[in-house]
Amino acid sequence: MSRKADIRMRAPEYADDMTDAVQLARSVEAAGSISTVVLVEGVSDQVAVETLASRRGRQLAREGVAIVPMGGAMSFARFLREFGPQGLGLRLAGLCDEGEERFFEHALESAGAAGHVDRARMESLGFYVCVADLEDELIRSLGADRVEAVIAEQGDLASLRTFQRQPFQRERTRQQQLRRFMGVRSGRKAQYSRVLVEGLDLQRVPRPLDQLLERV
Repeated sequence: MSRKADIRMRAPEYADDMTDAVQLARSVEAAGSISTVVLVEGVSDQVAVETLASRRGRQLAREGVAIVPMGGAMSFARFLREFGPQGLGLRLAGLCDEGEERFFEHALESAGAAGHVDRARMESLGFYVCVADLEDELIRSLGADRVEAVIAEQGDLASLRTFQRQPFQRERTRQQQLRRFMGVRSGRKAQYSRVLVEGLDLQRVPRPLDQLLERV
């Protein structure tokens, strides 16, 4: 197995262990195989980026691009230090949820980005914000009817209907119900990140995903 494939496949395993993640990145960088690191909050984001790249005929690992899930946006400052100009000096890009945007802004300012960092400045640096999160972006792009059809194809429609009948869910919009449904069971976000991206019209890709892949 090549070193490129190794970092791509093993990164989720080390998402909660900064020391191991950095040691792995350093060994790969030293071999000259990775030039760009894309920092994402979790494994579901990694799956979405890699799935879309594959649909567009790209092989990120061969291009020297590693998608690294950080185990949450609060880790961004540490990963930025280790992989960015103060550390390994790799080219960086990334993706975050709207609710975690402030962690990215503050970390980029602390790392020496010129001036105040807002969303526009973040994008100029290669970091993009999902509104409200990646699942919400995908649901809007596909439409609720198509998302429910995908859920049915996955054998989860009965579970969705039971979930929608819960008292607290009745006050939510259909889109809010679908978004919440994807986060209530371990592994479901990653599962649906893959199948929803596979079902996207490539002319209607959510802007943050589209811009991120254009960047790298």
